[in-house]
Amino acid sequence: MEGANWAGIAAVSLLYAAFLAVGWRASRRIKVGSATELLVAGRSMPFWMATITMAATWIDGGYLLGTAEGAMTSIASGWQGGMCFGMSLVLGGLFFARKMRALEFVTLVDPLTARFGRHWSAVLSVPALLGEIFWSAELLVAIGATFGVMLGLNLTTAILVSAGVVTLYTLWGGMWSVGYTDSVQFMLIPFGLLVALPIALHAAGGWDSVWSTYAAAHGTAARVIPPARADGFWTAPRIVGWWDLSVMLMLGGIPWNCYFQRIQACETPTKAKWHSITAGLITMVLTIPPLLLGVVAFAYPHWSDTARERLAASPTMALPLLFQDALPPLVAILGLTAIVGAVTSSFSASILSAGSMISWNFVRAIARPNVSTIGMRRAIRLSILLLGALAAMLALEVQSVQRLWFFTSDLVFVLLFPQLVYALYDPRANRTGSIVAFAVSLLLRLGGGEPILRVPPFIPYAEWFATWLPGGSAAWMDDAGESTLFPVRIVAAAAGLVLMPVVSRFTGAWDPPRAIPQPPRQSTDQPTG
Repeated sequence: MEGANWAGIAAVSLLYAAFLAVGWRASRRIKVGSATELLVAGRSMPFWMATITMAATWIDGGYLLGTAEGAMTSIASGWQGGMCFGMSLVLGGLFFARKMRALEFVTLVDPLTARFGRHWSAVLSVPALLGEIFWSAELLVAIGATFGVMLGLNLTTAILVSAGVVTLYTLWGGMWSVGYTDSVQFMLIPFGLLVALPIALHAAGGWDSVWSTYAAAHGTAARVIPPARADGFWTAPRIVGWWDLSVMLMLGGIPWNCYFQRIQACETPTKAKWHSITAGLITMVLTIPPLLLGVVAFAYPHWSDTARERLAASPTMALPLLFQDALPPLVAILGLTAIVGAVTSSFSASILSAGSMISWNFVRAIARPNVSTIGMRRAIRLSILLLGALAAMLALEVQSVQRLWFFTSDLVFVLLFPQLVYALYDPRANRTGSIVAFAVSLLLRLGGGEPILRVPPFIPYAEWFATWLPGGSAAWMDDAGESTLFPVRIVAAAAGLVLMPVVSRFTGAWDPPRAIPQPPRQSTDQPTG
């Protein structure tokens, strides 16, 4: 490997060896190897560990690289992902965590199964599974591209090694291995970023110089929040698109199995609520370092010609390129460890989450209802192995980290958020209402087009509403003359939120709603594992 950074490769190798050691040691904690031990840590994970593993899961490679990438365009675009995802944890803690933990579910699909039946819930679980798989691929893209920039490794090697290590320790101990390794990996994130930030600022000429350069180049794009009315960079469609995406990230960050898996691992419902809120606050605070590093990357005056060309071609690589070009080698390696910790912690969470849904909600609930404990353990581990391999294959095909990061929440927000709300809070919601809401939301969302799936828009939203949208139809066109940035996500999700209770009540006579079984009566402040 000509041009490889052998010191960096050695450091990452030691990190991966440490992750394997911690994961193996954590797997020894499992007493009986039951499904609940592997999937939700026997519902006995301490508060501090549950909080750290939640924050570490949300602070992923897309979070770090995507925040810096977004800051290259505008401040509001930079902090949008991290802050909104952090807010999703706070909202989840306030409205969902305690109830889900009290009902003692194992996966996100369980309340959908209880309310709408196992066969329709299998369909509802598809977007949840796709979200986890796409997210896993995005994480491997982030680590592969970072290793390519900073270590000189080719993409295939970086992806396969990273996927192999994380999949292996997740196989060993399930949620316990993930929880303990997350605790180690999470410590790397603030340490690496906070060491790198002041040195990068100094190399770029100090904060005053960096900000004056950034503000002069960006104009109104340097605003922290988009204005109420169009102003320079912030055109009317861009403002509406920003809010559409923000609402999607805040609410779309809730209906994820990896989120509820950590909720179910908590010792009590009360602790589940507060661990979610605390993790959300941590997630929002840690948006600041990568955001500032993205500003520094834009204003850095000493880019090498090669780095400048790579940055222009791929803004996603702003953070690793800045580490490589502006920092001393040792500090650059510390910055790299922050990215490694963020990616590996989230990747393990994602494949465990998807493997949980496949084994618990497909194998146990549909394919083999009488599966033994040993058979269930095998199903869980085989699912994790297959999903790790699938994510590695997909990672070689995707391009934009931030777009894929956002698309995964788009998918679950539009299709699953309405389903989860009514499954938990509307006792009259039935399967017919669920089917109609799902189908209409899917149609409306795809009608706006989706470049990642190569689906062109076939519903002319902007043209339909041009009579009352600010600026008329011309203001809602992009440079190519196509309608764009209409709040299609909010419209699609809102349709599901409106239709499900209405259709359920009209069809309740011939499709009676199902009640969610209640767990044995006990104190909500006592561990149930």
